[in-house]
Amino acid sequence: MSGRRSGRPTLEQVAARAGVGRGTVSRVINGSPRVSERTRTAVARAVAELGYVPDQAARALAGSRTDAIALVIPEAEARLFAEPYFLDLIRGAGAALAEADRQLLLTLVRSGRERQRFERYLAAQCVDGVLLASVHGDDPLPDRVRALGVPVVMNGRRTEAESVPYVDSDNVGAGRTAVAHLVGRGRSRIATVTGPLDMYVARARLGGYRAGLAEAGLAPDEALVAVGDFTEEGGRRAMQLLLDRRPDLDAVFAASDVMAAGARAALREAGRRVPEDVALVGVDDSPVARLMDPPLTSVRQPIEEMGRTMARMLLQDVAGAPGEHRRQVLPTELVVRESG
Repeated sequence: MSGRRSGRPTLEQVAARAGVGRGTVSRVINGSPRVSERTRTAVARAVAELGYVPDQAARALAGSRTDAIALVIPEAEARLFAEPYFLDLIRGAGAALAEADRQLLLTLVRSGRERQRFERYLAAQCVDGVLLASVHGDDPLPDRVRALGVPVVMNGRRTEAESVPYVDSDNVGAGRTAVAHLVGRGRSRIATVTGPLDMYVARARLGGYRAGLAEAGLAPDEALVAVGDFTEEGGRRAMQLLLDRRPDLDAVFAASDVMAAGARAALREAGRRVPEDVALVGVDDSPVARLMDPPLTSVRQPIEEMGRTMARMLLQDVAGAPGEHRRQVLPTELVVRESG
């Protein structure tokens, strides 16, 4: 024999080199727990020697770190790149991971098929941990990641009783602060544009809005509540609905700056001046807020800091030394500008 291999190495060649059966190699590659550490190591060595998979994956099969962290966002590309929120979150998480010499892998999971493919990727031990953002209430992915034995930290939470580690901002406080500010400006017919109510963040901000009304002695009115979807177009449609229902409204709390921009467009189309006729407040304190006409009053949440905190919390888990605080809620603050 010349010692040269022709063509791409096969599963059978890996099995022969490791001295095990083809099925055993398959179980190791797919992350099955029903394999001894000795066998796993032998297969990993054969994989590396033959070049059957990239060396990094081979090291993962041997139980070593991959030095890669996946940031998973279950949203379409259009929303990912249109919203400053996600870019700030990526920037914060990426900075913390770079300091720890870890690679950030951005992953979009938009369908059940893509979720299944990502789960197979996790089962093959290709990443050390997972950061999850923009998770809806019925999304099973956080629990599936944990079931695969992969450390995970969420941005936000699915419910008040979330069991998965998370980093969030004070969303209830954001709604209360916005309403208190508008009441202080002499407004009494205060509407809100919420996010999708299958997301905890949207329900929490709506709850804060209602709490703010109660504290100000204002009666709740469901005609002043319209559901949006955290997009500019969703904010515009919700604002049009509110104007149809309650043309006498004098203020709006939008649950994101992007939706506030859509609401601002609808108000302008209806001939309403901001803030003279209708005061407007958003959430995030993003570049959108600073560039609006007039500049938008917004409740700032520390998005980059949330990303950094998530990454650091996850790295503690990966190192086998989880921190004391597995659920962190960061404060928000009002940034007052000319819109109200």
